[in-house]
This record gives sequence, C-alpha cells and structure tokens, in this order.
Amino acid sequence: MRIVVQAAPLNLGAETNTFAANAKGAGAIVTFTGLVRDNGGTLTAMEIEHYPGMTEKAIATITTEATTRWSLTDALVIHRFGRLAANEPIMMIATAALHRTNAFAAAEFLMDYLKSRAPFWKKEISASGAKWVAAKDADETALNRW
Repeated sequence: MRIVVQAAPLNLGAETNTFAANAKGAGAIVTFTGLVRDNGGTLTAMEIEHYPGMTEKAIATITTEATTRWSLTDALVIHRFGRLAANEPIMMIATAALHRTNAFAAAEFLMDYLKSRAPFWKKEISASGAKWVAAKDADETALNRW
C-alpha cells in the first residue's frame, strides 16, 4: 500500500507500470485518474490545500479499510495539491486483487471517499474570481452506499 500527496505532476504511465510490476499474486488491476474539470470553459486554475500528515493519515486509514474489505493484494492512492490547470490529473488510484470485482469495488469506494471525505480544500479560480468548491449531495449519496 502506498499513499502519496504531492505537488508534482503525475506520471501516470510510470506509476501504473510500477504498480503492476509489484502486484504479485493479483488477477486484476484497476486504475482510475481524476482530472481537474472545467465545466463552463472558464476555469483558470484550481488550488488545492491540505494539512500535511493529517491528509496522508486519513487516506491511509481508508485505504487500509478498502484493502481488508476487498482482500486487495495492493493499493495506491496519489493526490495532488497546489495550483493545477484544467484537465491536469488531480489524483490516481490503483487497486490490485485476485478478482476484478474486488479491484473495481475497492477503487470505486476509494474514489467516493476521496471526493467526499479526504481532507482537501479546493478553490476554483476563473476570470470572475475565486470560489471554494462546496460538497455536493451526489457525492455524499455515492459514499453512503458503502
């Protein structure tokens, strides 16, 4: 299990290849990459803040839960912070399990958690100003199914 919170851009290919090379005993690997969305075409950037130490601990706790719950052989969560442009990768999840259903379910669980509960604060910046991103009911509903 590896948890990384970083400002540096993600190297998706390298991260996926390293994860796959180390996924001994797995029958399936699922990866997911979230991108900074620009829904209206007006986003200049997104700024993401977090508390170092607290963020990694919270993500490690939920990743350990996913690993146990779905019998994962390995898991990876990488989340960026700092200033990101539209369409840049903001996060990556990889899960490895003996069976694909477990790898998919665990990845989806981790995505829902990161979207709703991980201690990150996001601010969208556009030509008209900056605004903090509020929690969405749909994200809470998605998390509640677990």
